[in-house]
Amino acid sequence: MSPVKGRAPLTLTLPAGLAVAFLLLPLAGVLAGAPWSSLPRRLSAPAVTEALGLSLVVSGWALLLSLVLGVPLAWLLARVPFRGKALVRVLVMLPMVLPPTVAGVALLQGYGRRGLIGEQLSDWFGVSLPFSAAGAVVASAFVSMPFLVISLEGALAGLHPRYEETAVSLGASPLRTFFTVTVPMVAPGLLAGAALCWARALGEFGATITFAGNLPGTTQTLPLQVYLLLQNDPDGAVAVSLLLLAVATAV
Repeated sequence: MSPVKGRAPLTLTLPAGLAVAFLLLPLAGVLAGAPWSSLPRRLSAPAVTEALGLSLVVSGWALLLSLVLGVPLAWLLARVPFRGKALVRVLVMLPMVLPPTVAGVALLQGYGRRGLIGEQLSDWFGVSLPFSAAGAVVASAFVSMPFLVISLEGALAGLHPRYEETAVSLGASPLRTFFTVTVPMVAPGLLAGAALCWARALGEFGATITFAGNLPGTTQTLPLQVYLLLQNDPDGAVAVSLLLLAVATAV
């Protein structure tokens, strides 16, 4: 028997309402404190438009990197039994729960000039990731890829393998089966994961400022621009925050 339709117990409705208020009040504060009269001028300022363009480029490349690496990883976790799968899943989820600055420190220790492979990257390929646009992409992908992997793994786990098995039995190669059968059938999960991944990359702050710095025109994305504006132009910070809030709401 289902609960009585149209009625909910007060003991559940009251804390649910408080939860909505708890989440809504800070966002309402942004709307109430936004400098509406000067909003167009503030959002069209050269520093803001430059940071917006850089944010779109960095988050776009981070999404592409996450798709190239994360989609195969999600398929592996959902379809292939292997030793250490639980550990791999923990590693995938770890960037989601790490403090952002800790993620930045980890990136420095791994890809920094004196990190595990940073020196080799610099000596062999001439690539130096810290305090560069490429470093901002790596930082954003590091913290956002798990959202894509977890979402897509869930969609793949819900897809019965018989569809793929049928395609293989009819002569399709595993790669062709993946692109013509698996991907179309999990497209909603893939799109949802990609949207979450992109939104997380667009809003990345802590790992980026720790690993890539806050260099105007190079690594200063919109969240870093908000941090800078808070120090000398609080109204400008609220205006840019409103822009990010609108993008996040749309996603």
